[in-house]
Amino acid sequence: METSVEPLEGNKVKLFIAISEQEFEPAITAAFRKLAHEVRIPGFRPGKAPRKLLEARFGPDIAREQALKDGLPEFYADAITAESIDVIAPPEIEITAGEESGPVSFEAVVETRPKIRIGGYDELRVSVDYTPVSEEALDEQVDSLRDRFADLEDSDEPLADGSFASIDLTSTIDDEPVDALSATDLLYEVGSDGLVPALDEQLRGAGPGAVLEFTDTLPERFGEQAGAEVSFRAVVKDVKRKVLPELTDEWVAANTASETVDDLRSESKRRMELMGKLQAQMSMRDKVLEELASLVPVEAPEPLVAQEMEQRLHDLMHRVQQQGMSIPQWLAATGQDQSQFVDEIRSGATKAVLADMALRAVVAQESIEPTDDEVEAEIGRLAERTGEKVTKVRRDLERRGLLEAVRSDLARGKALQLVVDSAVALDSEGTVLDMEIPAPEASDADVTADPAEPPTPNTDDTVTAEEPES
Repeated sequence: METSVEPLEGNKVKLFIAISEQEFEPAITAAFRKLAHEVRIPGFRPGKAPRKLLEARFGPDIAREQALKDGLPEFYADAITAESIDVIAPPEIEITAGEESGPVSFEAVVETRPKIRIGGYDELRVSVDYTPVSEEALDEQVDSLRDRFADLEDSDEPLADGSFASIDLTSTIDDEPVDALSATDLLYEVGSDGLVPALDEQLRGAGPGAVLEFTDTLPERFGEQAGAEVSFRAVVKDVKRKVLPELTDEWVAANTASETVDDLRSESKRRMELMGKLQAQMSMRDKVLEELASLVPVEAPEPLVAQEMEQRLHDLMHRVQQQGMSIPQWLAATGQDQSQFVDEIRSGATKAVLADMALRAVVAQESIEPTDDEVEAEIGRLAERTGEKVTKVRRDLERRGLLEAVRSDLARGKALQLVVDSAVALDSEGTVLDMEIPAPEASDADVTADPAEPPTPNTDDTVTAEEPES
């Protein structure tokens, strides 16, 4: 097979392909085999009629037509590989010779991925949402730890958010009792929204002996029963308040991995800063991709945008179907307009295509290539995710021609890391942030190293968001 390429305008090329009679003969033979399975010849089982008999009965043209239809895509694919053409859309094929006999020639006009150069990717400045840990935030973190060890004590104060009520709760739908929404000696935290909003509203300000009767509709988490109107009766038996342990060196040493209050605050601050920087770095990668996309000097090719939109819609459809809904139902449930939704999908797909083009440009300009060890490590990760042997995954990738795609993905990942490492992170006021994350310490497991669970209120008898039986 002989091939040549002629560049055209608009990121298109014209590919010339010439196939000798000898090379095309297997395609004709395959066409006759296919024909033999589709027709019935007296005296022969399906697929067993000889080629000469088929040729005599149907003529050579019918097999040649089928051979051109089936064989040209394979010759085209081989030519694309031989010429290293990065196509992004189906070709427009025109047969120029050999439709009736002799050698076959055809032309294929196809759109290719634009090859671009970008500048400024090594000096990006991006704003990230990161705020150094304040004393107020640190106090909240330490108090949340103390809250895990809190005790409940009887209280004479009116119920408020954060306090607990011991209640007997009954409920009915259309005067029929609902066992799933009834309980005795239920310990309920006011403000937790653990049942229906009206329960919290009624409990606020109430005290022991209060009898509360009210109605409310069940929220969405009750599934098919959502929206049902339920009549409730709650009798407040006791009021309890949460008492946090006193923050002392002795308490810290007994219940955490630290020895003193100062040590606990210092360690908590370090971990909060670590988590904040990790989240900021993830945000920074997204911002870097956005900035990279803006550096691309051409518009995103429509075929690539369409492919990206199709993939995104497919992924969304899969997630929505797992929730038992269709896309229209999901749009209605989320209150989204269909045309606006499509516009948002297109906008996101366009940005993703431009970011990918930019990363490919960085790969080319920086001559980035993954090492063989990196490729093998990636194949190992794929094998682990799929539960297959590494040798099988590698063989499948090679057979399907996807090994180069793995290399390309790794190269773009390295390009992104290169750009992120050279980018400057700024806060909302334009101040340069230090995003370097220190090496992890052995204590980065949990603030409370003591494996014993802290004491918690007895809430075994709680109402859960299960569907009530009406």
